[in-house]
Amino acid sequence: MAQPKKQSSPRKTGLRRSHLRLELARRVNAKSPVKVKTTKNETGKKKD
Repeated sequence: MAQPKKQSSPRKTGLRRSHLRLELARRVNAKSPVKVKTTKNETGKKKD
């Protein structure tokens, strides 16, 4: 998936819209057999 655009005004919380992308990616992962990367910790190898 492409990376989200920055919002026009700088220095605010939620500056990047990646939280929207994450939400969609998680929704896809819940249903689809094809998985999408979410965050480093969520997507990485399972720890022992």
